[in-house]
Amino acid sequence: MQRAVHGRLFGFRLLPARLAGAAQVHEIAHRILSALVAHRRIMNEVLAAVLTTVVPVFALVGLGYGAMRAKLMDAAAQRGLVLFAFSFAAPALLFSAGLSSEGMGGVSAIAFFAGCLATYALVFVLARTRLALRIGPAALVALNAGFGNIVAMGIPLTLAAFGPETLSILFGIIGLHSLALVGLTTVLLELDAKGTGGLRALGRVVGAVLANPIVAALLAAILWRTLGLPPLPGPVKATLDLLGAASSPVALVSLGAGLAAFRLGDGWQDVMLGTVAKLFIMPALVWGAALAIGLDGPALAVTVTAAALPTGSNPVLLAARYGVGMDRAGATVVASTLVSVLTLSVLVAVFR
Repeated sequence: MQRAVHGRLFGFRLLPARLAGAAQVHEIAHRILSALVAHRRIMNEVLAAVLTTVVPVFALVGLGYGAMRAKLMDAAAQRGLVLFAFSFAAPALLFSAGLSSEGMGGVSAIAFFAGCLATYALVFVLARTRLALRIGPAALVALNAGFGNIVAMGIPLTLAAFGPETLSILFGIIGLHSLALVGLTTVLLELDAKGTGGLRALGRVVGAVLANPIVAALLAAILWRTLGLPPLPGPVKATLDLLGAASSPVALVSLGAGLAAFRLGDGWQDVMLGTVAKLFIMPALVWGAALAIGLDGPALAVTVTAAALPTGSNPVLLAARYGVGMDRAGATVVASTLVSVLTLSVLVAVFR
């Protein structure tokens, strides 16, 4: 009887410990489940942000392609769209964005442009030596590999994946992105068109670069900020924003129209080189540069993700402006954007 009572007493004394152990297991399981649910929610938001940006891109490209194939648009209409976007809409967008940018430079920008310019140089050399392209076309292939969709796709993706507090990191890159890459490519295109002989030729190249509406808008914004001039009046700012908002859709429709005449066999090597370099080589080089200078946490995540964005529309506008490789630039935009749905989702999952 005493032994039975002792067993009951012993069992009674062990009951709280067993319950405590079960509670701990339940708490751990609950935390793991909560973390998985939160991770899945974040990844769903990231994928939604990517798709929300990608689907309209393909819709507008498809609209231009279909209009051209159905003969609702001809070459003259496409040229008009390109001239409008290049000469008016894009400069308005870049000037307005340049005035309202949170800043330029910073450690993240150093890592980004170290990898970006290294990618540009590598692709330029490969295009010249392996693809036997002239300086101008090679520069455009390099621009396809280095110029990302950092505003239209980068900002919503950064917000969804890393939060609004990380946008300042991205703005430091945006401030120099177009100026560095479009400016460099414009110089190379002008050198290819006008030659490199003598000071007179060099003067013509410099003049042509400064007359480029996109470069001029970026330089004007930098000068405005440097001089500390007051903000633009409300109506002027609203006009520029309205005009600038037309830049991406008009460029994408004209891109699709240009693709109607594109044959993959004509330039698949250019497209593959630009796409692989943009989505794989450039992020790897930027990641290495970022680690080398000690970036970590959100700064590392935002910088590398910005490097992995697909090709933006500015290379298409520049190619159309100079009449060199617009169809291949457009095909690179389409190919890199399509593949980036997978690559960006994986990359964000790694940093989360």
